[in-house]
Amino acid sequence: MKSLLCVGVFSLLASLPAAAATSVPVRVHCGGAKYTDTKGNVWQADFGFKEGKSLTNTGGITGTPDPTLFSTYHWDPGTYSFQIPNGKYQVNLYFVEATPNYEKIGARIFNVFVQGATVFPNLDVFSEAGGANTALIKSTMATVSNGTLTLGFGYSSGGEPDVSAIEILSANQAISGPALSLTFKYPDGTPVIGALNYSVSSSLLSFKGSQKLVNGFAEADLFANPSAMGISAQFTVTLSLTDTSGHTLWQMNLGMNPAQVNLAAVQSSALNVVVQKL
Repeated sequence: MKSLLCVGVFSLLASLPAAAATSVPVRVHCGGAKYTDTKGNVWQADFGFKEGKSLTNTGGITGTPDPTLFSTYHWDPGTYSFQIPNGKYQVNLYFVEATPNYEKIGARIFNVFVQGATVFPNLDVFSEAGGANTALIKSTMATVSNGTLTLGFGYSSGGEPDVSAIEILSANQAISGPALSLTFKYPDGTPVIGALNYSVSSSLLSFKGSQKLVNGFAEADLFANPSAMGISAQFTVTLSLTDTSGHTLWQMNLGMNPAQVNLAAVQSSALNVVVQKL
């Protein structure tokens, strides 16, 4: 399974007036001005938020080829809302903890919602990124059925939530390789109830997300070409399965060289895992 995993899978109703549909992909430089990244993608100046304010990070940001995207942030936005066509989307959220008073574990914890569901509960960016001034990308999937995609950021403890950039890709656009099906069961055949968590990290990237199991099943999308996410250096893929109590039931770590990853000929793949109950 030599692959770069990009799986998937916000929201208080925004009090924004009805607006013309936004073209997809949606890329927003939260708190900042229009920006063209190192891959040539254009990020629009901050829009779509309900409240809060724009602020600037003063420290140098590491762990990304595009530190400019993390050099600003929108503090306590409440919600972001975008008018886009109905369908399935991949949502990538860009975070960094670069405020001196909050550069420690537990100093800023918040919840992230998509279409009313909690997708990243009690998110601690400092902890997940592994320190201050270090870029973190969190990814999830969202389904739009009413023409609006709403992302919510709710206070939990410590500092108020903030976000540096938002990227919304259509599912077809996000998927550039074959599908990977994963099935998790207990020895008696009962499907596992829990979530598949994934992490992709390199010297210039920290990309994390999770997907809830449905009848013990999760589906991942594999990137045939890691350079699609700007990865050119050795990277590590970590997959783990957690139950509803947060216990880790299974984990796999893969160290990979982008130059040796070639999935162009792979149409699909499957992994069946039997785990023990704790």
